[in-house]
Amino acid sequence: MAEPTRDQRTLQDAAIDSALEKSLGKPSAEGPLKKQWDDDLEAELEAAMAGFDAESLAVGGGQRRDRSERNGPDGKGQRGQEEQKGLRQGLVISIRGKSVFVDLGAKSEGVVPIDQFGENPPEVGSMIEVVPDRFDPAEGILLLSLKGASVSASWENLKKGLIVVAKVTKVNKGGLEVEVDGIRGFLPMGQIEIGRVEDATIYLNQKFKVLVTEANQREKNLVVSRREILEAERAEKREQTWKTLEEGQIHKGVVRSVKDFGAFVDIGGVDGLLHISDMSWVRLSDFQDLIKVGQEVEVKVLKVDRVTNKVSFGLKQLTASPWETVDERFSQGETVPGKVTRLMEFGAFVELEPGIEGLIHVTELSPTRVRKISDIVKPGQDVEVRILKIEPDAKKISLSLRPLPNAPVAAEPEEEEEELPAIPAKERKVPLKGGLTGPPA
Repeated sequence: MAEPTRDQRTLQDAAIDSALEKSLGKPSAEGPLKKQWDDDLEAELEAAMAGFDAESLAVGGGQRRDRSERNGPDGKGQRGQEEQKGLRQGLVISIRGKSVFVDLGAKSEGVVPIDQFGENPPEVGSMIEVVPDRFDPAEGILLLSLKGASVSASWENLKKGLIVVAKVTKVNKGGLEVEVDGIRGFLPMGQIEIGRVEDATIYLNQKFKVLVTEANQREKNLVVSRREILEAERAEKREQTWKTLEEGQIHKGVVRSVKDFGAFVDIGGVDGLLHISDMSWVRLSDFQDLIKVGQEVEVKVLKVDRVTNKVSFGLKQLTASPWETVDERFSQGETVPGKVTRLMEFGAFVELEPGIEGLIHVTELSPTRVRKISDIVKPGQDVEVRILKIEPDAKKISLSLRPLPNAPVAAEPEEEEEELPAIPAKERKVPLKGGLTGPPA
């Protein structure tokens, strides 16, 4: 195949540059893009291909197709090439100026603006994921966008599925009014976040990437979604997190929701349960002051179930358990103060210090039979208890309110009978009638 003349190359360069200018919305500062793929690179490719029989590589023994055949008889490109949509993988073959040239296979090349890579441009020879934006049949090259990258928007290129940058300009009852490269759009309330949004005013004047869900130039109607972007990013993070997630790891996460039994924490796209019993070594009746929605927390992975995709987290496990040194502070037979925390049918629990509770069994509440525990102790009551047994590994302490078996019993004082004063007999003034009398005189 004859090499193109200098004039033909100039025309080709101009065609590609014009197409890219329309896609990017601005001219290339580095000159014609095709020219950036310079003669040195072409010489290297020719040297690498030396000795190969191009005809032997053709499918079915057919002849190698030139560019005119690849474009088709109407010059509009290979069938399906301009229609191929969605995510594709490509090999970075060259970086020239502000452009990254990508080989997509099937004798097709594409160009990605280098500013879409931010501060981390790709290396030649690496594989990247791109999304076709528009096909240029004149040069057989695709204008590409990096996966997840935003592009400059205009009514000519706005279409469903395009990722753009939106700035919030106003908040109303139904959502957010946004501006996308000078075009007014609307972001519904349910499409702002993955979860429920309580106060939308915090997004005013913010900029973020959104996905075009509806674009109608005739009606000047543009609707976008941020939630779909966040869900896609979260799904990608979730996949990576599950690959490396193991029990015992410590992760930073964000509290997504709070329930009566605990809180759900998101660590890189994976939600796990932080149960109330694993929040603190101190028994909690209300943890609302400890954990709140949106709070950043550091948790320890306690259990990973890959069958049900469930994860359990712990917060108290990041600090030492008070039970590890309980023997250093308490000893068997010692009498210590405590406070009754709760009553059960089998006894009463007493807190000896934060995180350390012991049980007074019903048989140890009184030397006499106990019919009702609340007759002996009540929640919140301060008591003096004797330690019967300490089991640090089982996190148990047995307590007693009964006196020691050999303790002397104080004798009760005897009551003395009070002597009453004698009552004198009354002198009779009337002689007794009847009875014995002497003989008559």
